[in-house]
Amino acid sequence: MKIMLSVLSLFLVSFGYSEINFDGNSKLNIKESLAQIEVPSVSADKKHSVNSKELKEWTIMVFVNAKNNLESYGLSDVNEMEMVGSTDKINIVAELGRISGYSNADGDWKGCKRYYVTKDSDKTKITSPVLADNPKCDMGSWEYMVDFVNWAKANYPAKKYVLVVWNHGSGWDKGGNISEIMDKGISYDDETRNHITTQQLRMALEKIGGVNILAMDACLMQMIEVAYEIKDYAEYVVASEETEPADGYTYNTWLEPLAAKPVMDSKELSVAMVNSYTDHYQSISQGATQSSVNAKALSKLAAMSDEFITAVMEANDITNAKNARTNAQKFYYSTNKDFYHFVKLITDATQIPEVKSKGQALLDYLKNNAITYNRAYGSKYSNAYGLAVYVPTYYTTSYDELMWAKESKWDDFIKWMK
Repeated sequence: MKIMLSVLSLFLVSFGYSEINFDGNSKLNIKESLAQIEVPSVSADKKHSVNSKELKEWTIMVFVNAKNNLESYGLSDVNEMEMVGSTDKINIVAELGRISGYSNADGDWKGCKRYYVTKDSDKTKITSPVLADNPKCDMGSWEYMVDFVNWAKANYPAKKYVLVVWNHGSGWDKGGNISEIMDKGISYDDETRNHITTQQLRMALEKIGGVNILAMDACLMQMIEVAYEIKDYAEYVVASEETEPADGYTYNTWLEPLAAKPVMDSKELSVAMVNSYTDHYQSISQGATQSSVNAKALSKLAAMSDEFITAVMEANDITNAKNARTNAQKFYYSTNKDFYHFVKLITDATQIPEVKSKGQALLDYLKNNAITYNRAYGSKYSNAYGLAVYVPTYYTTSYDELMWAKESKWDDFIKWMK
């Protein structure tokens, strides 16, 4: 998410904001990590427990990692949740983390607190009951996020679940160089200098048994590389192809329609989330992208993408491929291209029937199956169709670690275009 000016920023963006990223995470053996996981303990505040075993329609779980320069926005967003609050049909739970050096609002406490979000009209103070308080917490840890979600599911069961991961995000790649030490992921904790990588996001979702909707209130996360990684553990992925303003989601404007119609299915709620976000930024004339991707359609998308890639490579249609790489809709990282627009440029330009037919089939599948719903506001995003893909002029072997690279031919395609 979410970009803003900060003395700790590693680089400036053209919108006048900064993105905080930290290098660090080493490669992990996923099976070994899952087997050896030790879930961090969090002491519950028994006095304020609002535990309910009633099976409601939805439980909304928001992992608000404000242990960085976004702290004031984290406080604001929990207050937005309180504008609606939990009801007899929906649970809203939030974990909020804070550190020193930024906002001193709302008691200026530090660490992490878990809330069962209840309705109030005070937009300056969080009044929801605190169910757990952990002064030492690592919100850049996938194990800590697992603990939060498992706690929420156990204490506030529902028919369907949303997990929102709130923080800075960098898609799968930092971009800008060929270094093997690259930030890839989401949920950057300035205190621990840790973050959740793309592979760890999959590990977390597997460990919690999946969710109906994974939403990422963070920059640059709506990429095929990310969505494909977690495709077996969510129905829909809601996120942005582009960077998000620091304010991120407007929580009350998608929780209100859910409270009014709690029997919404996953698709309908994902659409409401996209509309809430884009309507807000359109109302203040600020460019924005947000989409819902059907995770269950991504296996077939990989197969259709492979058919298109094979046709392009066998025909040696490299000039059109390179031209598309140059001209396709790009986002903050110039290596992030809109998947649909990239394929469309090749398909429209090619003179080779097989490339054209396979390209059109892929475009139809992206539009009608994989991308459930898309909103892009602003002329800068006229060719943002809802799902980004990595199309660099160089290749880094860290890409090989992704499920998308292992199970599709996209990595071969990138290397072929060099």
